[in-house]
Amino acid sequence: MPAAVLIDGAYFIKRFRSVYPENAYNAARMADMACRFALIHLDEKTVKHPLYRIFFYDCPPVDKKMHFPVSKRCMDFSKSPEAIFRNELHECLKKKRKLALRLGKLQHANWRLKHGVIEQITKKQLDLDQLTDDHYELDVRQKGVDMRIGLDIASLALKKQVNKIILMAGDADFVPAAKLARREGIDFILDPLRQAIPPDLNEHIDGLRSVMKKPNR
Repeated sequence: MPAAVLIDGAYFIKRFRSVYPENAYNAARMADMACRFALIHLDEKTVKHPLYRIFFYDCPPVDKKMHFPVSKRCMDFSKSPEAIFRNELHECLKKKRKLALRLGKLQHANWRLKHGVIEQITKKQLDLDQLTDDHYELDVRQKGVDMRIGLDIASLALKKQVNKIILMAGDADFVPAAKLARREGIDFILDPLRQAIPPDLNEHIDGLRSVMKKPNR
């Protein structure tokens, strides 16, 4: 029977940029590598699984105009490098054979203080009147992505469409769906893309394998 590969897009982009910073905004390259990593998982030493489908989960980018918190300068995020890259990536993925792009929605997009700034304020190392736009970052939260991953895992398992699921992700949100899949006899493999995972996650998966390799510098 075939295997399905599910990719948490936000996590994949973050890890890919960490390992391949030279291709951080190369949408075509990132789409190609997502498919390449998926296909590597299907080729094992003892058996080669046919591909059922690759599922890539992401959200549309922030595309609205917002004012910076201090200077009140207006910025059109639809023209930002990140928005342009994200849209290009989605278009590249749509053209890939046997790949389904699952898009959630943006639940929240607002300004927040960067990590460490609040600590500087509480330690009186930084006064409030010293804050500038550079002390803030955009807080973007997705809606519906984890739900879609869970529903697809459950559907694939209950309908017996595959006998193996490979999930590229890094958090524990998938655990309930993974338990269901394993009870249905699915071989469930986690690929954290070369990132360490909590030891207790191992009890909820059938195997751990990262196919992403660091490039030769």
